[in-house]
Amino acid sequence: MCGIVGCWDNTKQLTLSTLKLMTDSMQHRGPDAEGFFHEDNIFLGHRRLSIIDLSNSANQPMTSSCGRYTIVYNGEVYNFKTLKETISQQNPQYQWKTTSDTEVVLAAFIHYGYEFAKHLNGMFAIAIYDKCEKILYLYRDRVGVKPLYYYHQDGLFAFASEIKSLLQVTQIKDNLTIDKSAIEQYLHLGYIPHPQTIYNEIHKFPQSAMARFDGNVLKIESYWDLPRQITESITDETTAKKQLQLLLEDSIAGCMISDVPFGTFLSGGIDSSIVTAVAQHLSLVPINTFSIGFEDVHNEAQYAKSVAEHLHTSHHELYLKEKDAIALAEGFLSVYDEPYADSSAIPSLLVSQMAAKDVKMVLSGDGGDELFLGYGAYTWAKRMNNPILHLLRKPMSYVLNRGNNRTKRVAALLNYSGQYLKSHIFSQEQYLFSQEEIEHIMQNSTFSTNVRENYASDKQFSVEEQQALFDFNYYLPDDLLVKVDRAAMKYALEVRVPLLDHRIVELAFSLDVNLKKKGDISKYLLKEVLYDYLPQPLFDRPKWGFSIPLQRWLQKDLHYLIDKYLSEEIIEKLNLFNYNQIKLLIYRFDNGETYLYNRIWVLIVFVKFMTELYEN
Repeated sequence: MCGIVGCWDNTKQLTLSTLKLMTDSMQHRGPDAEGFFHEDNIFLGHRRLSIIDLSNSANQPMTSSCGRYTIVYNGEVYNFKTLKETISQQNPQYQWKTTSDTEVVLAAFIHYGYEFAKHLNGMFAIAIYDKCEKILYLYRDRVGVKPLYYYHQDGLFAFASEIKSLLQVTQIKDNLTIDKSAIEQYLHLGYIPHPQTIYNEIHKFPQSAMARFDGNVLKIESYWDLPRQITESITDETTAKKQLQLLLEDSIAGCMISDVPFGTFLSGGIDSSIVTAVAQHLSLVPINTFSIGFEDVHNEAQYAKSVAEHLHTSHHELYLKEKDAIALAEGFLSVYDEPYADSSAIPSLLVSQMAAKDVKMVLSGDGGDELFLGYGAYTWAKRMNNPILHLLRKPMSYVLNRGNNRTKRVAALLNYSGQYLKSHIFSQEQYLFSQEEIEHIMQNSTFSTNVRENYASDKQFSVEEQQALFDFNYYLPDDLLVKVDRAAMKYALEVRVPLLDHRIVELAFSLDVNLKKKGDISKYLLKEVLYDYLPQPLFDRPKWGFSIPLQRWLQKDLHYLIDKYLSEEIIEKLNLFNYNQIKLLIYRFDNGETYLYNRIWVLIVFVKFMTELYEN
């Protein structure tokens, strides 16, 4: 796990001192070593967090033995030992200089060619420069676990693991403008979906993509399209369970390869528990597990402790007072470099800080809900597909809107008229702004989105699976994985996500929908595998999740943020919103419509971001 940067500078304005500023801004991603490469117009930089092969010989940038190729790489490739063996068998004369996966990745590029990423199993953002052909190659993993941003304008192409690194280049920083359509996407989703960022000039490099850059033209292509990978529907439960269990054990075993101490995040829920249980099953010694809880707040920490005790892990837990988390609420935003409203980043930061005191790498359970239909949004997707409900949704919405907070939420969900049904269901499940609300609150709104809502495949996906594909393509890489990456890397902690092994992903979307949700049992098959390792009674409770009581905090301890950032003076100065609509929203929230809290929060986060941007 590391931080990478690079520039192709046709303007002849960049220097190595600028490259160092770029890497220094991401020292948290790689405190163990730094390295630089410069030749002609090319600059490459690297910050290293040493996990595999701790020697200096594994530092980056790394150049091939032939001297032609140079790589900077962030992530881990879990099948590197298998790749190394394959390459050695076909090229017995190859002399390996390290035991690192970096050298194997570079050798695999030379061995397989441009599309070599198809052979990699892992999480990665990779840049490789070919000195002979004068071509820069870029790659990002299939799911989008590892981040990569880029800028291409006025003779300068630059990329980095974090936006803050790009902002160290004066030529970039002085040329940035705010993308108004990204603001609307953010209000609707709570994050900005790829390829957009808050800036018109900076883009997210797509997941499962590879690219060539020749100094002028950037050509981006996809090497993996999940829906098109799915060619069958698996209906036999016995076969499916066996396949899932074998893949889980293989994926987790690969993720456990490490030359430093590691552990798991354990919330006590289904996903983190199965990752922890399988890891402990494969380990010869007790593994480290980490969980946090808040005093006087309902959470899953007590359940995590029960799971840890049953598995006999080396469990670490920290109970915090609410004030400890509240103190982070205003400051955590700087970690994310653009408006980002997922408040569960706060406990993610806290548990990462705790784990980093004992280990350098952890396994996480991210991905289980998207793969095995764990979210309530999937139930609503099925309901909204009912022709009768579709026909009566407007009058039903009118009636329900006259009721209590719960019925008003349902009314907002039913009040759908636009073309973006999947994003609408997501936004309303997350208590965010609907398209209609955005058109009222934004000045001169022209709401539109580039998000992909429909997916072609040989398998006929159910409406629940279609909604899950939407989350897999956007919510997962642009919100959840961003949250974990930035929170953990702030404390130089690597997080691996074994449930998102592409083989497990392909299997999950190949399963018949009834194997993922059986009656009222969500994540059915995943739970059936889990119960082979842990007793079912440990999980006979409602799903809670890794969250904070943001609604209550905004009513009390954090209400000052409303006054500080949503005042008429500040809103009018931004010249983006209709203040009267924000004033009405605050009035409704203060007078009992507390379900509006997340709409308030996304506005606070955005205005705070813009305020600090103008101050700098």
